[in-house]
Amino acid sequence: MMTVATTEELYQRLLKSIREGVDLQPKMVNVGTVIQVGDGVAKISGLEQAMASELLEFPPKAGRSEPVFGIALNLEKDAVSAIILGDYLGIEEGDQVNSTGRVISAPVGQALIGRVVNALGQPIDGKGPIQTTKYRPIERIAPGVITRKSVDTPVQTGIIAIDAMIPIGRGQRELIIGDRQTGKTAVAIDTIINQKGKGMVCIYVAIGQKRAQVAQIINFLEKYGAMDYTIVVSATASESAALQYIAPYAGCAMGEEVMENGVIIDGQEVRDALIVYDDLSKHATAYRQVSLLLRRPPGREAYPGDVFYLHSRLLERAARLNEDYGGGSLTALPIIETQANDVSAYIPTNVISITDGQIYLETDLFNAGIRPALNVGISVSRVGGAAQTRAMRSVSDRLKIDMAQFRDLAAFAQFASDLDATTRAQIERGQRLQEVLKQPQFQPMPLEEQVVILFAGINGYLDDVPINQIGRFKSELVNYMRTAHPEVGKMIFENRLDRKFPSPEIRSAIEHMLKEFKQMSTFAEG
Repeated sequence: MMTVATTEELYQRLLKSIREGVDLQPKMVNVGTVIQVGDGVAKISGLEQAMASELLEFPPKAGRSEPVFGIALNLEKDAVSAIILGDYLGIEEGDQVNSTGRVISAPVGQALIGRVVNALGQPIDGKGPIQTTKYRPIERIAPGVITRKSVDTPVQTGIIAIDAMIPIGRGQRELIIGDRQTGKTAVAIDTIINQKGKGMVCIYVAIGQKRAQVAQIINFLEKYGAMDYTIVVSATASESAALQYIAPYAGCAMGEEVMENGVIIDGQEVRDALIVYDDLSKHATAYRQVSLLLRRPPGREAYPGDVFYLHSRLLERAARLNEDYGGGSLTALPIIETQANDVSAYIPTNVISITDGQIYLETDLFNAGIRPALNVGISVSRVGGAAQTRAMRSVSDRLKIDMAQFRDLAAFAQFASDLDATTRAQIERGQRLQEVLKQPQFQPMPLEEQVVILFAGINGYLDDVPINQIGRFKSELVNYMRTAHPEVGKMIFENRLDRKFPSPEIRSAIEHMLKEFKQMSTFAEG
């Protein structure tokens, strides 16, 4: 038998609630209802006040203890279409949806350094929760012209071919482009490893990669001590297209926090960040999938009409801020995978036009054993030259000329049976310089060692060394400089910004060391 509360009982309950401080004020909540759901997309009626990119909550119900979240992307006349950021199988027609009144945000700050997180900033490395109260919207307008400063400080990749011929500056966007299996990720990971002790926070965003591949990259970063200053944001191929779509924006928000407010690394404040997007081809594919599910009209190659804006608004957030705004920087290294070396396809041309240069890696060079497989003719850095140190510029200017002449002469020599001595000497020097620029993975090289090796190459110290002995010459020269003449490396590093580099003293010291080394060593054909 059902009992009905008397007026007195209701009055006493109400009185008790008032004494306990229960808020009895009515609240306005924007609530909607799911009218259609499938393939990770929900169509919702009743959310008339929803904002674009607003976070929507699908509250817990029977069979689901935790809320599921989505993002409102299509604001239609009588409904809102949202992508669901999680398991959508438990969401049914008629379910309640709550408006949160805020756009999607990612956790940022010191607590994320050394962690592996998903696209929502939730930890997936088994090291416990992330203790942070700071959040940033993942979508944000890029810094304006007034807040920016021209790129003037280098990002040392540790890769001799890139630092010499395609220099990257802090705040630059430099595209790494090439077919699959040409070493694109290897270039990015080597760059991250080389930032150890250089005052740079690195963020690696894996988009649509295999889980095993992401785990391998994390192992490499831990092995070389790079996780001490790195954040990994992972949205693997096994996760929904919605999470792959938002992952780079979440990573960018984390980088912007470093650029604007700084973090502490090894007791020093750091305001420079480097972010790698691996890769934006898969990001565009994920966005195409989301857009088609949202019934947006397809355009070229079935991509939506705003696919250019998808990447431009992301990459424009990389910047070098002036001193009035903290002087921080966010450097972006987006990666694009081409098909059959076709750089004129839709997404590659979009990203090439957005970025400040590209590092083009070629399959034929990779298969020929030239690694990094850098095509110097197509690769370019539009603003990095201003950031290059004077020490590197003193040797790289001549290197570019020698390599350009070598490429022209090598093509000509294929059709010429008899070559004069000068042409033959230029080709042989070019072959030796090509060997000098080869570099194994996970062996980044400091600036002073790069300068000495390039100085030896362009000034003829390698002309009598057999081509197959160049690798041994490089490693033994570096060891000799470290042990017998550390003062030469120190002198180069301390004077690297000198406008008149190399001074007569530095040139004399390098030449003396090279002559001494060549007298002690023998490099026979073998």
